[in-house]
Amino acid sequence: MEFVKIDKQNWKRKPYFEHYHSEVPCTYSMSVKLDISELINTGKKLYPTMLYCISTAVNRYEEFRTAFNSDGELGVYSSMSPCYTLFHKETQTFSNIWTEYCADYVAFCKSYTDDLSAYGKIEAIDAKPETPANVFNISMIPWVSFEGFNLNLQKGYDYLLPIFTMGKYYKEGDKTYLPLAIQVHHAVCDGFHVGRFVNDLQNLICNL
Repeated sequence: MEFVKIDKQNWKRKPYFEHYHSEVPCTYSMSVKLDISELINTGKKLYPTMLYCISTAVNRYEEFRTAFNSDGELGVYSSMSPCYTLFHKETQTFSNIWTEYCADYVAFCKSYTDDLSAYGKIEAIDAKPETPANVFNISMIPWVSFEGFNLNLQKGYDYLLPIFTMGKYYKEGDKTYLPLAIQVHHAVCDGFHVGRFVNDLQNLICNL
């Protein structure tokens, strides 16, 4: 994993970044419904498959990999891995686990299964240690569907990476849909970028 610093003076996005990061700090969220009919029909496990598809789409676009590092420098990670939540029924708490991203679907699912076996029963907020800097957050609320969802981060204006939240999937006619909320920072990600991401993600799901 590399972190390539951005030369802001020669960065085409500089005026937009400064406007939405410093002058008018702005994050926003968008909720969409994804057609997962074909995915459900294949019998593939939903959660690891969606982790893979979202991670694959994230890794295709710099605006979803742009962040401040621990030294406060602005740059782009060469790759991103998902950090996701697991629910503990007995205590009604959750844990965060991260799985290193791999472009090969089968290999990624094996790594996910291995991480679940190793850390899935550990009841701690960060069950898997040594979380790397190049992770983005995914969670799921599998008990309820939603049409709108957003997170309120008190100190979120320096957090540039996307945050994804999935809901309970549902039937509508002969289709099955999954709600997905996407929270991004306007300093690095415009509506165009989110729209492109969603279209790409939907195509990945349909053609996996």
